[in-house]
Amino acid sequence: MIEINNLYKRYHNHHGSDWVLKDINLTIPTGVSVGLIGANGAGKSTLLKLIAGMDKPERGEVIRRSRVSWPVGLAGGMQNNMTGRQNVKFVARTQGSGSKEVKRVIQFVEEFAEIGKAFDEPVRTYSSGMRARLSFGLSLSFDFDVYISDEATAVGDRAFKAKAQALFKERIGKASLIMVSHSEGILKDLCQAGLYLKEGRAYWHDDINAAIKAYHADVDSGKEVTKPKAAHKPKRFDSLPSNIPEADKHLQQAKSKLAEAQRALKIANQQNLLPIYRKHIRDDIPKRQQQVANAQRHLEALKQEQGGSNTAAEQTE
Repeated sequence: MIEINNLYKRYHNHHGSDWVLKDINLTIPTGVSVGLIGANGAGKSTLLKLIAGMDKPERGEVIRRSRVSWPVGLAGGMQNNMTGRQNVKFVARTQGSGSKEVKRVIQFVEEFAEIGKAFDEPVRTYSSGMRARLSFGLSLSFDFDVYISDEATAVGDRAFKAKAQALFKERIGKASLIMVSHSEGILKDLCQAGLYLKEGRAYWHDDINAAIKAYHADVDSGKEVTKPKAAHKPKRFDSLPSNIPEADKHLQQAKSKLAEAQRALKIANQQNLLPIYRKHIRDDIPKRQQQVANAQRHLEALKQEQGGSNTAAEQTE
């Protein structure tokens, strides 16, 4: 069972902040599979991340009284310099698996993902589809009480999609599913209940067909408007240099520090350092990536403000 109490979530940006989710209160019963319905930008993926514990609300809480998976097919946690096999082995060990269980997980994922020799090649060489296949198999190789899925069944060709749906059905016989999918057929096939997200609110329906019907009724009446995703606009950060040459220099330094952290992780893995040291290095990388992204956005904002499009080198010529 999963309880959601007084849940609020918003994202801050230079336009201000809007509540993506507000005052969500509901209980998802044990053994009930739920499909999330709503327009683009309604907060479906955000709610899934909150349920999975991958994000935190501004207010309220999510109480998990069962084992909840990370989002099935999520490839963001993969280590690029490690092979697919090494990534799978690492995750299996973090889940507390013994040697026999680790071997089972590796064999399951290798057979399910169907990426051939690439399983023993660095993940950085993978296409997005290969990453998704690997992550999908890894997620479903463990026994959870509740599986979280955000468009996971859209991965791969027709044969792979059919296999993925079949595996989901098998898992649902022992566990439940909370999922987002643009395919109403998949939602009807895999889910019993529906949760309709609209204008930040959540409306529970015991029957998935009723939730889909309510959504269509609003669309047909013009009440439900698809929200366009906000464009990624440049943003100026007051803490960063206020002129283009210095801002460009700061960006290059941020990129250099990110590259150093990535090299350090590669060396740590090659030398098989203690897990605590590897984790410390690995956890530093997202921070470095965010610093690069902020520096890039800041530089773009300065160029727009000052009417310049030149690099620091061009500015100083």
